[in-house]
Amino acid sequence: MTDLKTIKAEARRAAFARRKTAHDAAGPDEARLLCEVLADHRGVPLSGYMAIRTEIDPRPAMAQAAAHGPVGVPVIQGKGLPLKFLRWWPGCPLREGPFGAMVPQVDDFLEPEVLIVPLVAFDRQGGRLGYGGGFYDRTLEKLRARRPTRAIGFAYAAQEAETLPLEPTDQPLDMIVTEREVLRFGAH
Repeated sequence: MTDLKTIKAEARRAAFARRKTAHDAAGPDEARLLCEVLADHRGVPLSGYMAIRTEIDPRPAMAQAAAHGPVGVPVIQGKGLPLKFLRWWPGCPLREGPFGAMVPQVDDFLEPEVLIVPLVAFDRQGGRLGYGGGFYDRTLEKLRARRPTRAIGFAYAAQEAETLPLEPTDQPLDMIVTEREVLRFGAH
């Protein structure tokens, strides 16, 4: 019998291949719909992320949002811990953080109310398959326990999966934005 860890590894492998193909064919306007979605959250503290490898890049939308309010990027504090977020703005000085993602040099922390979440695969029910560290799940659980917090998955349309091997600890997304469409789900 195949265990959940093996099923998730297979799902990630397939999704990474789809994401690479989409990334290689990507055009210059991938974040257009994300910019439109974030316009509804102007002034609200939000977090994006610094794209690594073949992730879709949210920085154009983050730059627009930074003109209206605080924007942060995640920093991994350690295994089993929730993420913290450092204030980011276009052109801010950066340093290499964990896993090769760039983070701001200055330790100016903020707490986002809207999170743009990277992912490996998603489904049409708001499910997300991440990298397996559980960082976003722990972070969203912590933030949502204190106040309403929106999680917006940002991905290539090709990263959609029919079904995902999800666990009870997986935090659902409120919305998924791709280069082609916006999927909205009920309040989580």
